[in-house]
Amino acid sequence: MGTKHSLVQAGVLRVMRPLVGLLLRHGVTYTAFAASLKSVFVEAAQRELDRTGMARTDSAITLLCGVHRRDVRELRQAESAPPARRTRAQPTAPSSLAGEVVGRWMSDRRFLQRAGRPRALPRVGEVSFDALVASISQDVRPRAMLDELLRLGVVSETDAGIALVEGGFVPRQGFAEMSGLLADNLGDHAAAAVANLQQESNFLEQAVYVDQITAESALQLEQAAKKAWAQAFRTVMTEAQQRFDADALQAPAAQRQHRARFGVYFFSEPAKDQAP
Repeated sequence: MGTKHSLVQAGVLRVMRPLVGLLLRHGVTYTAFAASLKSVFVEAAQRELDRTGMARTDSAITLLCGVHRRDVRELRQAESAPPARRTRAQPTAPSSLAGEVVGRWMSDRRFLQRAGRPRALPRVGEVSFDALVASISQDVRPRAMLDELLRLGVVSETDAGIALVEGGFVPRQGFAEMSGLLADNLGDHAAAAVANLQQESNFLEQAVYVDQITAESALQLEQAAKKAWAQAFRTVMTEAQQRFDADALQAPAAQRQHRARFGVYFFSEPAKDQAP
């Protein structure tokens, strides 16, 4: 049994193996990654100093995270610099807002069939796609939102109306969007696991593991996992939409500062390919 220091380092290195593989596939070398990692260590050190009530001096950050004081100073100066001026562009439909639209579509009874499945919606009317978008935001034009959902491959537009693609919000996204999802989902998963390890919280963070099965059995398990996710998605999304709507009506903005993410994952591979 090693020290906490060695155990934590070994655990993080194991987590990093697939991520390092991703970096190498896309031309990010150790030198480039190590240089960019300095900002992550500095940011984490500042949060740790805040947590312990210590002053955020360059020296304290350097002692805590090991990044050279000169680099710390430069990174902190860049962090405090005013943002570059941006030219004003037409309002677009960000993917996060698209997710809210799809979430309401899949949970609000007005937009559901009797069986609970999302109905195809006309463009205009009391119960329509335009009304759906307007119920989420008045700042984005429904046409812009429709274009974004079509781009993501989430909806189809037919003579019967605008319909969600089977499977819900599983967007056919570009590389930039998928990279963002990786950061969001994996980042929050890691944050939950770290909080549990530090005994700071008791977040849901569980998994089912089985080995010595055939490839066919692994495929069957993947299909079972997808079915379980579909049911869990409907349950949690409905509750999330209800809580969002209730809080928007009953709680002032200052109290609505929390966020939450619920997700699942499935992975399988031949045992011979597992890292030792």
